[in-house]
Amino acid sequence: MTEWDLKKLRILRTLADRGTVTATAEALHMTPSAVSQALTNLARQVGVPLLEAQGRRVRLTDAARLVLRHTETVFAQLERADAELAGYLAGEAGEVRVGAFSTAVPVLVVPAVAALRRSHPGIEVRVRETEAAESWELLSTRDVDLALSLAPHAPVGGDPRFTRVTLLEDPLDVALPPDHPLAAAPDLRLADLAAERWIYGGSGPWSEITRGACEAAGFVPQRAHTASGWTAILAMVEAGMGVALVPRMVSARASGVTVRVLDHDRPTRHVIAALRRGAESGPAVSRVLRALRTAAERLAQAS
Repeated sequence: MTEWDLKKLRILRTLADRGTVTATAEALHMTPSAVSQALTNLARQVGVPLLEAQGRRVRLTDAARLVLRHTETVFAQLERADAELAGYLAGEAGEVRVGAFSTAVPVLVVPAVAALRRSHPGIEVRVRETEAAESWELLSTRDVDLALSLAPHAPVGGDPRFTRVTLLEDPLDVALPPDHPLAAAPDLRLADLAAERWIYGGSGPWSEITRGACEAAGFVPQRAHTASGWTAILAMVEAGMGVALVPRMVSARASGVTVRVLDHDRPTRHVIAALRRGAESGPAVSRVLRALRTAAERLAQAS
């Protein structure tokens, strides 16, 4: 029977994710030569070639992909074993590391942590603010246990490594200067703002969301100013420098601007929680996830 080396299998899986030996070495804090040697030894152990040269790069063989299909099942089961052992040893105690993008921290993560401190004080939640696209990468490298991101940047639904949970459908509202001619207009539509000067990020998820929503309404937004932080965006809107799409998670707490709900063709973004498949059976992680879902439900009801 083949002797499987979990460390080498993890290196192979990381290579499949990262694409190059150099990127794999950086992700695992190894040298490229150590990565190559480990994969050579793994191929010798399993008795089949795992890599083949492709120019200056390497690609996985069909045999390597077969090995990886079984590897995902093994790692998921090991996650379950870790989770059950942690529950047995720690009971209601434990540490859970949460990565979340900036707007989710005050309205979802903080209320969830506050509730857990009252109900389960033995569970320690460590919060790490991240970019939406970065959260699941930290989950993949085991730097966080639970990641909050936006749907376009979360792991795809069929990825065998992760479990996805939709926490919240977050509508997008329009922020207008208080004296804007359309601030009190009835039945406001996004298309009514086609000629406006828009404020949004130069790149990243919010730029994509703003452009996508406006294009779906039939126009390309004219970007007058670029900003990525909501404090800066809302300050510019308040000063009459333009208009902006703002997620309900932010607009519910905005002041100094007029926030209008779009009743027709309302754009929406989805907030996703992701965790490594199998880890959801851990008592501490499951309690944190439950607290986040409760916080999301309350936020949706309040808005």
